[in-house]
Amino acid sequence: MKLLVFAHTPPPHHGQSYMVKLMLDRLGGDARMRGKSEIRDPSSEIECYHVNCRYSDTLEDIGSFRMEKAWLVLRYCVEAIWCRFRHGVRAFYYVPAPGKRAALYRDWIVMLLCRPFFRDFIHHWHAVGLGDWLQREGTWFERHATHWLLGEPTLGLALAIPSMRDALWFRARRVELVANGITDPCPDFDERVLPIRLARLAARRALLAGKTAPPDLGAQAGADPETVRVLYLAHCTESKGLFDSLEAIAIANRSTPSGPLRYSLTVAGGFVTNAEEDRFHRRIAEPDLAGVVHYAGFVSGETKAQLLRESDLFCFPTFYEAEGQPVNLIEAMACGIAAVSTRWRTIPDLLPADYPGIVAPHAPATVAERLSQLATLDFAAILRAHFVANFTEARHVGVLRAALLRAAA
Repeated sequence: MKLLVFAHTPPPHHGQSYMVKLMLDRLGGDARMRGKSEIRDPSSEIECYHVNCRYSDTLEDIGSFRMEKAWLVLRYCVEAIWCRFRHGVRAFYYVPAPGKRAALYRDWIVMLLCRPFFRDFIHHWHAVGLGDWLQREGTWFERHATHWLLGEPTLGLALAIPSMRDALWFRARRVELVANGITDPCPDFDERVLPIRLARLAARRALLAGKTAPPDLGAQAGADPETVRVLYLAHCTESKGLFDSLEAIAIANRSTPSGPLRYSLTVAGGFVTNAEEDRFHRRIAEPDLAGVVHYAGFVSGETKAQLLRESDLFCFPTFYEAEGQPVNLIEAMACGIAAVSTRWRTIPDLLPADYPGIVAPHAPATVAERLSQLATLDFAAILRAHFVANFTEARHVGVLRAALLRAAA
């Protein structure tokens, strides 16, 4: 199978671009640059031709309109059509836009120019909710034009059952569930990370019982077992839950003013707007958060891995309109970090059944309550096992490859 991958890889860094890069790497990379592919599966029956349709280099620019982007759309479409005839590629892989007009109109142009030249179209719904957005906010013309241009693809790839709505709304001829999967960020979990998590949990339980942390826990519990280290790792926006996370930490500390445990928050990620960055720094300077919140900026590589290993809890109360299957929550699970997140989109299906860390959106007081609850519960091994069973890179690529080959057949 020859597959035209019309999607961008980092930068900018976000879940969708990460998943596209992982897919390309594991399927052998761009066939036109085969010698430069770092990781190649020689048994792969899929040959990829990558058009890296990057319209933005920064988070701030994503979804905005500039005339330069219109020229880029034309350039990328010409490259795709050239691949169609030069290499005989007939299948077109595409990640449709979320509910944003500038991005939607870009999709119109891509489909208008490319659809006549390719036989099979594969839509991967990393962003969720376009069909609902069109029904709720789109005009009659936008709904019908989008359905005409993007409708009836050969294959619709959904992340989970709740996100099948888009594939069904666009009447995909075949719909397959392909959960996200990642490279294991914590391969030494059992030997290195789990003992530390258990030691810190035992120390917190002892402190809450009015006892001193057992001395045999030693260095594994760290010098600050009374501090519950909470991590927020995502784009720093209101809709991703940044400001609800701040309020939850403030509430949690107010709820136990003389208690043995205190909550600190590390915020890791880039800001999308200057207004939200200013608001963030003003808020953490207020008395109830002063000295409690640390901003780490955008992190990757070993810095990110260390934050995941050293954090006790994960906080991600998102209500982002196009939230799909957040990679950050999968990373937290892989590291055995108990997370508090929202009953939103596919997130409840991402976590284990009956998991207590799911709350309603816009509820920082409930987030604070669940952080306090999870601080004394042992979920590390359960979450790690759930990751290994469902969200590994090998499982994701295997299911994706099989779905693509079935569509080709």
